[in-house]
Amino acid sequence: MRELLKLRGRNALSDFRLNKLRRPLSLSLGKSFADLAIRAEFWHFIQLTRPLSAAELAVLDSILTYGPAAEDVHGQGELLLVVPRPGTISPWSSKATDIARHCGLNAIERIERGVAYHAQKGDGKMSTREKNVIAAAIHDRMTESVLESFDAVANLFEHYAPAPLATIELRPDGIAALRRANAELGLALSADEIVYLAENFARIGRAPTDVELMMFAQANSEHCRHKIFNATWEIDGERKSETLFSIIKNTHRKNPRGTVVAYSDNSAVIERNEAGNTARFHPGDDNIYGYCNEATHILMKVESHNHPTAISPFPGAATGAGGEIRDEGATGRGAKPKAGLTGFSVSNLRIPDFIQPWEREDYGRPARIASALQIMLEGPIGGASFNNEFGRPNLAGYFRSFEQDVAGERR
Repeated sequence: MRELLKLRGRNALSDFRLNKLRRPLSLSLGKSFADLAIRAEFWHFIQLTRPLSAAELAVLDSILTYGPAAEDVHGQGELLLVVPRPGTISPWSSKATDIARHCGLNAIERIERGVAYHAQKGDGKMSTREKNVIAAAIHDRMTESVLESFDAVANLFEHYAPAPLATIELRPDGIAALRRANAELGLALSADEIVYLAENFARIGRAPTDVELMMFAQANSEHCRHKIFNATWEIDGERKSETLFSIIKNTHRKNPRGTVVAYSDNSAVIERNEAGNTARFHPGDDNIYGYCNEATHILMKVESHNHPTAISPFPGAATGAGGEIRDEGATGRGAKPKAGLTGFSVSNLRIPDFIQPWEREDYGRPARIASALQIMLEGPIGGASFNNEFGRPNLAGYFRSFEQDVAGERR
């Protein structure tokens, strides 16, 4: 019989982080939130195969006691408990569970962590809309959920049977069936792709499974395939001979001087200059390791991570830097990363209480996308963080904001 143990931890956010969170919330929610009080503390949820002894509880307490002591905030304000999405296991959980088991706590099946936010406004109880605004600001909707009570934590540890493989029948109307699957599974398939799938599955004489459609949607997504950059264009009735990608590559076609590799490997490689010989540890003809001089070319790689950064700026920009490092090591026989750059092109920032004359009209954005200001507050830190933690300093970058009316529409 499994048991669930709930242990209160310490402060999850510093006063600086809390103030950073509080200020934009106060501005967006109005005067009644001018004196918004908000606190955040860790809570640990431990799934057990049996009750722990007093000695085991002491060991567990020593593992889970870290950070500055938390204030007593029970019953003060609205509770918003941020936890990993049900059905997932967080990276923190995997590490903490392993540590506990290595410390002899074999009765622990899994440890998970949440952050309990207690929010209180000056004039009393919050409305549902106000709680939703705060919830949106304190969690990553891609990987986390917000609960309103500790009782709901048990859902994190529920075990569900895997869904069986489903077949999407294409008869009698394959296009209509694929459109329904597209909406239900969130595949984001274009009209052309739906026709392509319907025709090809009709040709091979069978119906697709939901797994096949999901794999196609991911592998054939804009993020993976750069379909827009490789597409043919027709402008004002005139078909263009060049794709966007071929226009970009044209500079190299016109002047390939100094390049070793371009548009054919995971990164570009340019020739070293005359002073580019590098001493490195290398086996010689006598099979004895020692330093030797050899030509070492320079590698360049920039990873576009537009969609992940727009959805969640900090981790999106961080993993973009990780993609660069991955591709650098996979170019040729491998390369050693030296330094990185991070660049951002966004729409108008519209900083609260600092709206510029050209930013008067707010054209809005899709609800799933972060604001330009949020991207610029979190994205650069994410890119720099991954670089620095890996040991590759983020030395360069750029930032531009731009919007323009084109044919009556804002671009």
